[in-house]
Amino acid sequence: MMKRIAAYPVALLTGGALLLTACSAETNATEPAGLSVVATTTQLGDFTRSVVGEIPARVTQLADVNQSLHGFDPSAGDLVAIREADVIVVNGGGLDGWIEDAIEASGFDGVIVNTSEGIDMDVSPAGAADSHEGEAAEAEEHEATPGGEDAHAGESAEEHAAHAGESGDPHVWHNVNNAVSQVEAITAALAAAAPEQAAAIEANAAGYVDELQALNAWIHENVDKVPAVERLLVTSHDAFGHLVDDLGITYVGAVIPSTNDSAEASAEQLDALIAQIKETGVKAVFAESSINSAAAETIADETGAKVYAGDQALYGDSLGTAGSPGETYLGSQAHNVGLVLESWGVTPSEFPATLGK
Repeated sequence: MMKRIAAYPVALLTGGALLLTACSAETNATEPAGLSVVATTTQLGDFTRSVVGEIPARVTQLADVNQSLHGFDPSAGDLVAIREADVIVVNGGGLDGWIEDAIEASGFDGVIVNTSEGIDMDVSPAGAADSHEGEAAEAEEHEATPGGEDAHAGESAEEHAAHAGESGDPHVWHNVNNAVSQVEAITAALAAAAPEQAAAIEANAAGYVDELQALNAWIHENVDKVPAVERLLVTSHDAFGHLVDDLGITYVGAVIPSTNDSAEASAEQLDALIAQIKETGVKAVFAESSINSAAAETIADETGAKVYAGDQALYGDSLGTAGSPGETYLGSQAHNVGLVLESWGVTPSEFPATLGK
């Protein structure tokens, strides 16, 4: 389902707009030809490339692997790619909200597809409400201009709805059903933008969705073998609400109790997490590939739990580097679920040979 996301007024990039025609984008892009598409995140870049397949197209992925999505700052070169795109693919839910200012600055006037539109994001892990009190206060503070007026006064209903929807957990792809929905949204947008290639785009998407559904079946087949009381999880930050909601996992807590990986935990929050781990008998603490693992390692040392870090870290906000198990979305999910199952003492069944990870 396509939606034109409103661009909001920008506190202007100092001199950035003047550099648009002079700078080349330092982005993850294929050779330019035919349809031009910009995707904001590593996951959306992978989805888009899978849907595009071999048709003539240029796919530019803005965020690189292991970059924070919450504080990403598009370069002047990125603005060139945005301005020249036919379609922009965004996650939505506030995860890549910086794209709104970039669109305004670039002069882009094409189609924007919000891939999380229609997905329920109200799946924040148990206990996350307390941890987000500071975020809510900060958001409320930013609602007003220095003069005390509502910063969104005069917005259209569509613009206000876009802001109002930015809550909950925007990491929707950790539920494979949501990933299918995102792929379908991308497919509809690209097929409409390039009708002469619509049949090929839809065929590529159908094959990829088959792979996603096979992945989903493998995940549920293995997790369903584990008694619900043993499905416990601790991660670096609250990025897995959609995973735990889908799989019936008890989310004991996070080292950074926030959906924003740039946040910091207080000493009291860390002490509370340590107590929870000891009380519930959690056996593992999972670091994430894009977040420094030091705090997770400290928590593990304090509790006697095993820390999964380095090559065993989960892929949370970002896919992995080239050649890693998380280089693709399919591989990242197989890696994540396989390690979580291992932490529960379960050896997963063989991964479907038909899936190219």
